[in-house]
Amino acid sequence: MKLIKRNSYLSILIDVRATPDIKVITGIRRSGKSVLLKLFRQWIAENEPQAHIIVIDFNDLDWQLKLSDEVKFYHYVKQQYKEGVTNYLMVDEVQNCKKFEWAINGLHNSELFRIFITGSNAFLLNNDLATLFTGRTFEVEIFPFSFTEYIDYFGSTDLQQSLDDYMTYGGMSGSYAYHNSAHRREYIRSVFQTLIVRDIQQKYGIRNAHLLTRITDFLMDNISNQTSMRGMANVLSTIGSKVTDITVGNYTEYLTSAFLFYKMRRYDVKGKMYLASQDKYYLVDHSFRYALLGKRNLDTGRVLENIVAIELLRRGYEVYAGVLYKNEIDFVAMRQSEKFYIQVSRDISEPTTFQREVKPLLAIRDAYPKVLLARTRQAETDYEGIRIIDIAQWLAR
Repeated sequence: MKLIKRNSYLSILIDVRATPDIKVITGIRRSGKSVLLKLFRQWIAENEPQAHIIVIDFNDLDWQLKLSDEVKFYHYVKQQYKEGVTNYLMVDEVQNCKKFEWAINGLHNSELFRIFITGSNAFLLNNDLATLFTGRTFEVEIFPFSFTEYIDYFGSTDLQQSLDDYMTYGGMSGSYAYHNSAHRREYIRSVFQTLIVRDIQQKYGIRNAHLLTRITDFLMDNISNQTSMRGMANVLSTIGSKVTDITVGNYTEYLTSAFLFYKMRRYDVKGKMYLASQDKYYLVDHSFRYALLGKRNLDTGRVLENIVAIELLRRGYEVYAGVLYKNEIDFVAMRQSEKFYIQVSRDISEPTTFQREVKPLLAIRDAYPKVLLARTRQAETDYEGIRIIDIAQWLAR
């Protein structure tokens, strides 16, 4: 399988390598955490040849047997320490060692090692890091392949055809090894089943796996739609899954904590305040929706909106669903002092569709940039201060 360097993530690890925090690489299963750690190890070997790198891969049964608990783990690493050089500790799938957090905390407190770890998203959820580790942590969250990484992998020169393919195949790079589309979907389904059955069910002791699947299907069917826990509970109850909004809320939180879905809160553009209800949910990679639901309710407009949502997160923005009076703005993206508004549309060739899409942006009276992303297949244009950009061109930047 071809190796893509993923320089955006690698540069983060390089920049923070000397900080005293425990560096934790998180993200959905099979998104490339182990590969990223390997690439970082190669960079250290090439650029800091005097450094001592201690590598432990708990994917390997030999390591699991050799360092079966926190005591063996801790003492082994201490024995590997070398005086007078920088010592890096890189641990892959750390959760396969019993009470791993005790060993990591002890090693961190010794101040002898620069520590980098990866692990199953069931054990290294971002809301668990503060309780697992007594020292400070620095989280590097990685996503499935972006559109630019997809192009890089396949070496494509046709931007529009590449986006057509990416909308189907998505960014789960492990599926690229399969040349048959049915086999690719089966791979993605297997990743999903592992995520649900092994990770989420084990961590939370969920007995009603059918209900968890129903909630997942509902969220996939309703990406980009406003969603409330009570409304979801009511819908599920009508189709035979009697459930309370509290249970639905808990299960949805499990799914977002495991990096399968991302919640976008609603933001009142005029009042500059966050709204408490009717959030939107987006899927970490749109390929799961096609692999699990097939062409049922397949809406390319929603798929494109989902791709843009995840790309904004990938680029480091805080992302919200905008509200201005009765108008809905797909995204309000913020990063430090930067802010801009985005509408996403599959096709704006019809005048009525174009006017519907630009209307919410024209109603915004502040001076922040406004962008309409659509499959124009043309160079960027301007309409009354709104930048009209082809989605494929924007994703490829």
